[in-house]
Amino acid sequence: MRLETLTVHVGRAVESGTSAVTPSIILSTTFERAEDGSFPHDIYTRTSNPNRSALETAFAALEGGTSALAFASGQAAASAILQTLSTGDHIILPDDLYHGSRHLVKEVMARWGLQADIIDMSDLALIEQTIKPNTKLIWVETPSNPRLKIVDIAAVAQLAHQAGALCAVDNTWATPIFQRPLELGADMVMHSTTKYLGGHSDVLGGAVIVNDAALETSLRTIQKLSGAVPSPFDCWLLLRSLPTLAIRVREQTANAGKIAVFLSQHPVVEVVYYPGLTSHEGHDIAAKQMSGFGAMLSFQIKGAQAEALACAARLKIFTRATSLGGVESLIEHRASVEGPDTPTPLNLLRVSVGLEHVDDLIDDLAQALD
Repeated sequence: MRLETLTVHVGRAVESGTSAVTPSIILSTTFERAEDGSFPHDIYTRTSNPNRSALETAFAALEGGTSALAFASGQAAASAILQTLSTGDHIILPDDLYHGSRHLVKEVMARWGLQADIIDMSDLALIEQTIKPNTKLIWVETPSNPRLKIVDIAAVAQLAHQAGALCAVDNTWATPIFQRPLELGADMVMHSTTKYLGGHSDVLGGAVIVNDAALETSLRTIQKLSGAVPSPFDCWLLLRSLPTLAIRVREQTANAGKIAVFLSQHPVVEVVYYPGLTSHEGHDIAAKQMSGFGAMLSFQIKGAQAEALACAARLKIFTRATSLGGVESLIEHRASVEGPDTPTPLNLLRVSVGLEHVDDLIDDLAQALD
């Protein structure tokens, strides 16, 4: 089945007994054993639950993996991947990386003896030079947050495998609709399902999708023992959102492309970061490995932090808020969220394009910039 069909049907079989088309929410935390003492299905909701099992089946199908694991947040999913490593292992991270992932490695995992190098991953030669004998993981985020750098997934996966390391890809911004990292050679795909997979800014979640049974076993053990799992209702909300995923992200992407062109021609805008623009340094690689350029963009306005904040304050339709991927358009002064050690330019605004009429969004940006 094609992706659009999968989003509607996978994990959503008609319920036996009730014939309900929409899955029920199973809130029970415990499940009865059979008379012989065995467990026919689930034991305890921390280890498994019908709603979570359905959601994980759907995630695996959408990313083309053999199995998926759902977590309580994107950070919990990223943490589980890092916890598969051992003390003294070395990982390589991109320099334009979600700040939560950066701080997770530097402030938490480093205390467990995990070593890390943060580099420009658009430079394949630099990646090769940075690989060490103890390198066990290369973490890819493409498009990156917040400057939308593009990394060649297939090339990085090949370098990782030649070194005996794994390649994990944060596919949150691209979604499985536009980018399929497992098909490009990645070993793991991670999502903050809070974003596009949820799509309505009302549910927190994360996911890891794999093709390797041993890797799944390791991650499943961490999932069960750490307990960072989504509630049955959270799983139900995420499964509810998947049927509209393709329609949502394609419309949002169409809007983002038009907004990127408008911003790139505005005299107050210094630079626009959007891989759909031919001027973007990663455009050719993005066009090769993505079927759409996504609905995220960022831009720098002429001036400094004060000018960027003032511009955001003048917007009427865009909401000034963290997060992304919802149906509403959001704008954020990213540096002030990331903290004093941020590598993000102080005049940068990050935009999550929603489903409003694109002309209204452009008019709003025009009055704020003018």
